[in-house]
Amino acid sequence: MIDRDVIQNYLSALPQLEEQMADPVVTGDRRRYGEVLREHTRLKKIETASTRFFGLQEEIAAAKELLADPDMAEMAQEELPLLEAQLPEAEQKLTESLLPVDPLDSRNAMIEIRAGTGGDEAALFAADLFRMYTRWCEANGYKAAVMDASPSELGGYKEIVLSVSGGETPYGRFRFESGGHRVQRVPVTEAQGRIHTSAATVIVLPEADEEDDLVIPESELRIDIFCAGGHGGQGVNTTYSAIRITHLPTGLVAQCQDERSQHRNKEKALAVLKSRILDARRQEEEAKVGATRLTLRGSGDRSQRIRTYNFPQNRLTDHRINLTLYSLDRVMEGELNELFAQMDAFDVKQRFEAALENK
Repeated sequence: MIDRDVIQNYLSALPQLEEQMADPVVTGDRRRYGEVLREHTRLKKIETASTRFFGLQEEIAAAKELLADPDMAEMAQEELPLLEAQLPEAEQKLTESLLPVDPLDSRNAMIEIRAGTGGDEAALFAADLFRMYTRWCEANGYKAAVMDASPSELGGYKEIVLSVSGGETPYGRFRFESGGHRVQRVPVTEAQGRIHTSAATVIVLPEADEEDDLVIPESELRIDIFCAGGHGGQGVNTTYSAIRITHLPTGLVAQCQDERSQHRNKEKALAVLKSRILDARRQEEEAKVGATRLTLRGSGDRSQRIRTYNFPQNRLTDHRINLTLYSLDRVMEGELNELFAQMDAFDVKQRFEAALENK
């Protein structure tokens, strides 16, 4: 059971944090102010969750006392089950709020979707995943913007990169999506109605931020300018507006041809490249210290098959958490909240168990 004194000890730092948020010295230091703001936000969530949890406990105790009062017993018998039914969720919310917050969660997310095995069908599936994510964004107050796209002949994507911004936690919301996504269905190109299996890979990266202090010398970059390609449209192939940037020390590449402006394409490509460089550095650091990822967060091996989309059975299976949903049609329309909630709950459980082990 969560101890009230432990919670009060957490919350005792709130007044000091609020003083720092009003201090011009702190507000003038972007990195420090960001750290203070994140911690203040975390403690306010603990405060809200603890008020509800301990409030329910008090209401339950009061209702139990009223059971002994003949005049109030009937009312208490009606209220008590309702109050007790709310307690597990309130305890879950409080437990979740006590876990450390990853500062990367609030960053914008870079989502890269790449067609895998399966040829044209894999490219069409990549387009379906793109549509699924963008529909969820539209319905939940997030903004999805295409950074780069390589269309296939049948209207799919060999690769598409999008940036997700807005909302509270763009990267935190999508980071569980990294990995291999497998689809089982009858392709539009299949004349005999046979079910095929294809795949796409999703990579989710936190967008580079000023706090990273990532400075890339021009001498480390090779910038290639070429004609934009696409599905047509006047001027698409007549202007040299597309940009490809290669980071020479690592060989990492990013390109953008989504904008007509060469300057804007360069900005977008550089943003993607920085995110890839930071991700490569984080992976190197984790390898050096032997870090193990015990949870879904930043989920590990991108070649790992994390999910299967079975269209004939209208079934989605997430293999990491042994979850099966028979609502694939709605999921593909962007109704991801049930899936996200299940993954969040599993992630919280894993991290809480890890925290107890490390005490």
